[in-house]
Amino acid sequence: MTSLDKPTSDTDQPHRTDPQPTGGRHAAQQDAETRTVTEAALFEAFGGVRGMVETVLPGLLFVTIFTINKDLHISAIAALAVSLLLVAVRLIRRDTVKHAFSGVFGVAFGVVFAMMTGNAKDFYLPGMLYTLGLAVAYIATAAAGVPLIGLILGPVFKENLSWRTRNAGRKKAYTKASYAWGFILLAKCAILFPLYWWADTTQFGWVLIALKIPPFLLAVYLTWVFLAKAPAPIDVFAEMEAEEQAEKERKAAAAAVRDPEA
Repeated sequence: MTSLDKPTSDTDQPHRTDPQPTGGRHAAQQDAETRTVTEAALFEAFGGVRGMVETVLPGLLFVTIFTINKDLHISAIAALAVSLLLVAVRLIRRDTVKHAFSGVFGVAFGVVFAMMTGNAKDFYLPGMLYTLGLAVAYIATAAAGVPLIGLILGPVFKENLSWRTRNAGRKKAYTKASYAWGFILLAKCAILFPLYWWADTTQFGWVLIALKIPPFLLAVYLTWVFLAKAPAPIDVFAEMEAEEQAEKERKAAAAAVRDPEA
């Protein structure tokens, strides 16, 4: 057990709803602060509006061009080019590139699949398989007691893995959120995989684009609801800094005792 998630006594646990001298006003202020922090963390973790645009735009461009001219090569090259352009813009602006890079890899795999098979629908197949695998991972990790959403958001909230043993309320919230993500993504796959076999490329592409954002927003919203009602995160970085400062003070005090004239 690491120092980041070691158990502590009940008196060390943060409680947002503990009775306060100032009454309900203080509790309401804490609730508002927790909700604000949660919103900011989710926005950072999942890329916000810009991340959604970068996720949707390549596929939207692909299906639009293919609907017009039925040319697989032009559609694939255009989708890959716009993905690379999005990464270049982020690099120029020195922004976080993880969402844009993940988009490039996804598009690149899609282009390779489609070119190899000659079937334009295969452009979407790697992303569908990734979604299915992610759904299984969310559900499996939640069932195992180490919910994936907690592993993703823990560092963002500066709590790392402290929620595993020190903050049961947050672990429960992360578990609920992981199940929500898993079942929402499974429902999306249940719609897309039959269409992959039955629908034509144009119809399938537009349905897939339509299902890009709504399930994602629903999962993020449910995550926000669960976490907003959970206890506040334990800032393990602040704890480590406090421990380091206390250790320095102890050493300074010990040195002063050994050499009082120094």
